[in-house]
Amino acid sequence: MQKYVIHGGHPLFGEIDVSGAKNAAVAIIPAALLVDGCCRIENIPQISDVTVVLEILQELGAEVRTINKNTFEIDCSHIRSCRVPDELSRRMRASYYLIGALLGRFGEAEVSMPGGCDLGVRPIDLHIKSFKTLGADVDVQGGFVYTRAPKGRLDGATIYMDQVSVGASINAILASVLADGLTVIENAAKEPHIVDVANFLNSMGANIMGAGTDVIKIHGVASLHGGTYSIIPDQIEAGTYMAAVAATGGCVTIRNIIPKHMDCITAKLEEMGIQIDEQGDSIIVTRTSDIQRTNIKTMPYPGFPTDMQPQMAACLCLANGGTSIINEGIWENRYRYVDEFKRMGAEIQVDGKVAVVEGVGHLTGAPLRACDLRAGAAMVIAGLAASGTTEISCIHYIERGYENLVGKLCGVGADIQIVNIAEDDVNQDAV
Repeated sequence: MQKYVIHGGHPLFGEIDVSGAKNAAVAIIPAALLVDGCCRIENIPQISDVTVVLEILQELGAEVRTINKNTFEIDCSHIRSCRVPDELSRRMRASYYLIGALLGRFGEAEVSMPGGCDLGVRPIDLHIKSFKTLGADVDVQGGFVYTRAPKGRLDGATIYMDQVSVGASINAILASVLADGLTVIENAAKEPHIVDVANFLNSMGANIMGAGTDVIKIHGVASLHGGTYSIIPDQIEAGTYMAAVAATGGCVTIRNIIPKHMDCITAKLEEMGIQIDEQGDSIIVTRTSDIQRTNIKTMPYPGFPTDMQPQMAACLCLANGGTSIINEGIWENRYRYVDEFKRMGAEIQVDGKVAVVEGVGHLTGAPLRACDLRAGAAMVIAGLAASGTTEISCIHYIERGYENLVGKLCGVGADIQIVNIAEDDVNQDAV
């Protein structure tokens, strides 16, 4: 096992290149199951979630060839099974995309309930509703989802999402691209990675219109062909590095971004007194004065993303006085990082989905335990800004979603390293 050791207090200067979007990659790679031919997918982030989903495809019979660390060729022409190994699907949240893709292409799927970070109850009722609306039989028992299209192929239909759901919107797209007739998804989510999934499928011969709006229309096609596609940059990774500069001070150019995707994060950082300059596909982030308090409410895109909430909380702890209010509108367990921040001297009170953050202006290094992906990233930010040494364990959560986090931060002047944890320390940590 390993941990991060951070010696904080160093402002950041230099340039960081953003990797491909994790949330797009973990949907687009399963979407390759729908393609009868070879897909070449570029700009795939080198993260553990990607490693798992590629391993799943290989277990199902796909041929996966590594071109370089960020480019893979995937051929799903000879899939031999529609049952996803339980031990693999439990290791990632996005395993539910395999249901829509397998059901859409082969008319059946057997996948266990999703794993990944514990952010609260992870119902897939909207996913199941979508599959049933398209004509599938669905049975959930023993922690598995069993789906089957009685005719071997689904039928287009109108699907209304009772609430905005990224995962259910993507799964409905995956299930319907090869269905007979027209599918209309109403009250669909609008996140950039939904658009990316639709663009990937369209490049392979699908007929999807309206992705990025709340009404998506899919005309089913007989089959999809191979092709080449490059995944969009990661909005949340870019935002995390923006927050790191806000917390530590300094000036960093963050490259390979889509500025429009960053608007909701940029606006909030500017409220906090951070200078943001857009230059084509780059953003220059500069902090030269104290962080100012602000209020944050997480919402579906184009609102402020829940995946950036913990990182911004780390910054708000460092505000020089003033009270900030955070209202978490998506996940009920997003605040599990609060007790870890308090070990560093933060003053945060949580009541349900609302957190009250008193800016203390300064944090002190402490031993911390990452409890999920974005909380772990927030602890890294807090450690970079704190005085003294911060040690973060359970870093496997962080490495689910960030490619070469340590290398990129070291490249802009951070003092952070990966250290092996002695067996005695592991046993003591488990007590």
